[in-house]
Amino acid sequence: MTLSEDGGRFDDVRLTIAKRELQSLSREKTIVLAILIQLFIAAFSSFLVVGLTSLYDPSSVESGEISVGVTGDVQDELVAAAQETDGVQARTYATRGQAMDAFEDSRLNVVLTGATVPTANGSKISVVATAPAENIRTTLIVVQIRSMLQTLEKQERTDRAASLTFRPVETPPATDSSPYFGFTYTVLIPLLLFLPPFISGSVSVDAITEEIERGTLELLRVAPVSLVDIVDGKAVGMVVLAPLQALLWVLLLSVNGITIRNVLPILVFVTAIATIVVVLGTVLGLLTAKRRQAQLLYSIVVIVLFGGSIVLPEHPATTAAKLAVDSATITTYAHVVGFSALAVGLYALARRYTDSIDVESL
Repeated sequence: MTLSEDGGRFDDVRLTIAKRELQSLSREKTIVLAILIQLFIAAFSSFLVVGLTSLYDPSSVESGEISVGVTGDVQDELVAAAQETDGVQARTYATRGQAMDAFEDSRLNVVLTGATVPTANGSKISVVATAPAENIRTTLIVVQIRSMLQTLEKQERTDRAASLTFRPVETPPATDSSPYFGFTYTVLIPLLLFLPPFISGSVSVDAITEEIERGTLELLRVAPVSLVDIVDGKAVGMVVLAPLQALLWVLLLSVNGITIRNVLPILVFVTAIATIVVVLGTVLGLLTAKRRQAQLLYSIVVIVLFGGSIVLPEHPATTAAKLAVDSATITTYAHVVGFSALAVGLYALARRYTDSIDVESL
């Protein structure tokens, strides 16, 4: 067996440690369960996306026709809007009390009370909606009512256009975009791509702290192996696991008819993210030497960093989505290069920090 004194190359010892870490994952029930859940989502994405999209965009689900009771002094406008909205049937009532009686008897799904409110520049329409208490169908009813009120708004804007003293900006033409497309590329794919790196980072915390807490770190060094060699082996095993999972998810999504472009840049990006979080987990494990403390700090820091990345020109999830849909820009590729450079730099700093640690003090 060839050993490395300077820790500058991946020899048999480091590969052996990496293989040992990957094999030990089969005994971690939580990690295996998380991977199986991702595998299930990726393997059956074409079926699951239909149900998941209903949570992402309730308007994508047909909820049947709803009955709307209309009262107040703008009944004609509300009825006209209802007629232009699919799945909405309007009934007029002389008083709000009559409409509420029908609502309480379940003859109506919602009651709309409209009124004309004077303003400094004329008047506006105010509509009060009474919907049922929270249940499975409430969200879908609210979505249809929102669509109806948006139709009313458009009608009013058209009718009052002649009274404007200036020409408003033209609204962009309406497009019939599929909610399934948006959900798949903006939610599902980034979810499957980013979970493996975050899991790898969490496992790297356990890999370091368990060796310290059990006292097996000294046994590993009997080889003799330096602390840098040990950390390298554990880190590389966790970093490699993330792009391998991501590649499997991409293949399974492709089998389900979900086309993913720029696979190589995506895998490079995932590897860079995995390297960053694994370095973070490893350093926190060495700093605290306690599993619970390190895991808590890791979770907090990852959440803060992922949330704080919104200040970047592109959020990492946006970068992944643009690559997958083949609409990447110069900024997108710059993010891939930037994160890769950051990963290499942080890994080099982590190795230098590890080399400066006195193992006996852990």
